[in-house]
Order: sequence, then C-alpha cells, then structure tokens
Amino acid sequence: MCKCFAVQYIFLCPLQFMGRWYEVAVVSTCPHYLQRKSGNPVIVALELQHDASEGNFSVTATSFRNGTCKRTSTDYGLTNTPGRFFYHVARFRADVDSFVVRTNYDEYAVMLQLSTEKPSANKTTIVKLYGRTMNVAAAVLDDFKALVRQHGMSDDTIIMNQNKGECLPGEQVTKPQNLLPKRSKRNAVSPAQEQDAGDI
Repeated sequence: MCKCFAVQYIFLCPLQFMGRWYEVAVVSTCPHYLQRKSGNPVIVALELQHDASEGNFSVTATSFRNGTCKRTSTDYGLTNTPGRFFYHVARFRADVDSFVVRTNYDEYAVMLQLSTEKPSANKTTIVKLYGRTMNVAAAVLDDFKALVRQHGMSDDTIIMNQNKGECLPGEQVTKPQNLLPKRSKRNAVSPAQEQDAGDI
C-alpha cells in the first residue's frame, strides 16, 4: 500500500501518480505567462520519478521550444501539509505550491499551482490539465473548465496545447511556428510565473 495524502476531494497516492504525463491545457491569472505560452502552445511531456530516500520527486519535461526539442528537470519536495508539493525559484525569490485537485491516475490529472514572489508578494494562479496520453475525454475537459471558472478565470483564456509529436533533445522542428524570441534561460516562474517545462 502506498502512503496517501488528502488533497481537497481526493486522496493522492504519490507512487501511482508517478510516470509519464502530458500537459494538454493551461490557464493562468498572469497575462505575461499567457502571452508567452500562446506563442508556443505545444504539449509538454513530463516524466515523474519518486526518490524515497530524499522524500521528494523529480519532473523531467521535454517539449519543442523555439524550433528545438528541449529537456529540463525540476525537483519537487513533499511538505507537512497533506498533498502539497513545493519548490522555490531562487532567481525570482518565488515559492511555488502545487496541488493535485483531480486525478484518476490512469487517464487525467488537474494541477493547481500557486506562486508568491518575494518581496513584492505578487501572486499567480495556474491551473493545468494533464493526460496520460496527448488527448483527454470531453467530460474531463468540461470538468477542467468548470474548475478554471471557480478560480475566477474564463474559458477563452485557456490555452489548448498542440500535439507536435514526441521529441528528442536537440531535434529540430521541420516547420517552426511563429514563436516568441528565445530566452537566455528557462525560468520556473516569472515575475509572474514564467514556467512551462519542468513543472507539473
């Protein structure tokens, strides 16, 4: 039996939650984040691995960015608060809390992320929809939209990521889309949550 944590309406079993996921859709209260994501709305492949000895888990993300397949990795720590995953982004002095608010482990998961920057105390809410495959059922998408509305965001701000296929780091896209200028470094959060890979 795995150790389960109460997370809002579900009990999350970390070991069952590990493995491969795909970021299918995302929405945020941060206009800057939405603008950047809409410039490259590509499905992100995530590989979650649990490290029992360290009491955390790592997330390796792979996706096409600026015409090239990129891979990043982020470590998440479990906390004393049931169901809460945490990491800190030193560059922006931002604390990020992530909660799995919906999942059936085999098909889909919905992640709520709350970030707070210091010392500005700027707060950002992000809601992400994941699938074990690159597609989710219509009922799952409807449930995701309902949750988005509960957090004060509208359906028309949801970014539906596009399937550009699996990629290997260094692989080039044959016909790059109109993307935003390449950034010098991947950030986990922006001055308003600048993260799209390496997070769950």
